[in-house]
Amino acid sequence: MRIAVFGAGGIGGYFGGRLARAGNDVTFIARGAHLAALREGGLRIRSASGDFALPVRATDQPAEAPAPTDLVLIAVKSYDTAAAVAGIAPLVGPETAILTLQNGVSNHAAFAEVYGAARVLAGAAQIEATIGEPGTIEQPSPFARIALGALVPEGRPRAEGAVAALVAAGLEARFAPDTLLALWQKFIFLSPLAGVTALTGLPVGEVRGRRDTRELLAAALDETVAAGRASGVALGPDAAAGVLIFVDGLPAAMKTSLQRDLERGGRLETEALQGEVVRLGRDLGVPTPV
Repeated sequence: MRIAVFGAGGIGGYFGGRLARAGNDVTFIARGAHLAALREGGLRIRSASGDFALPVRATDQPAEAPAPTDLVLIAVKSYDTAAAVAGIAPLVGPETAILTLQNGVSNHAAFAEVYGAARVLAGAAQIEATIGEPGTIEQPSPFARIALGALVPEGRPRAEGAVAALVAAGLEARFAPDTLLALWQKFIFLSPLAGVTALTGLPVGEVRGRRDTRELLAAALDETVAAGRASGVALGPDAAAGVLIFVDGLPAAMKTSLQRDLERGGRLETEALQGEVVRLGRDLGVPTPV
């Protein structure tokens, strides 16, 4: 399969690397020192599931990638969505599938507006991965899974093809019949936990282990679930409890991507994560004091 990975950071680098290792024709769209390292020394993955390295094709010019692609994997930060929508134009052909693996619950809409809903797939990736140094992706926790779905029924064959490619690469991937629900199932976990870890500077183990921070997390989680339900998302009665059980099983030293971005002085995805909850609360009458 011919694949372009637009954004070769933690998520794009890890999943793109696994797809390339499985024999797919993968091009990484990257920039800066990371791009230079990918060109010179290839991609290195340091993973709790096993390390590997391989030479890769990398560029900062999408028009230089072989096109059209079968699959464009969007893995840029949410604040770079508009740039990605314009940037992938040279990669998209009549049969191309565009899979968004971004944080948040609404980024896919921008791609659907330009390229049509049938071409766009929305996915939720659960993984702890980051650029350790240019050219190197670090995945300290073993879990790495993707749930993805189509926006309209006509997009289901593309979604099933993307799932098949991911599974063939040895990844845990599944088709989600209710795409919006799959996005929100990640969102109700990520938005509260990312907010509390970034706010406190504590790793996951300390957040869940202290009474004050656990109560703060639970309150933020309740607000996020309420906003989702008010939006019409079919979150079950045990949605919040299920997230807390999942958090209790995470590695104690784990940090969220928002927390890591804050620590290194990077731009933050607060608008797509916590900001989304606040805006929905204001629009739908759901209190969001946390």
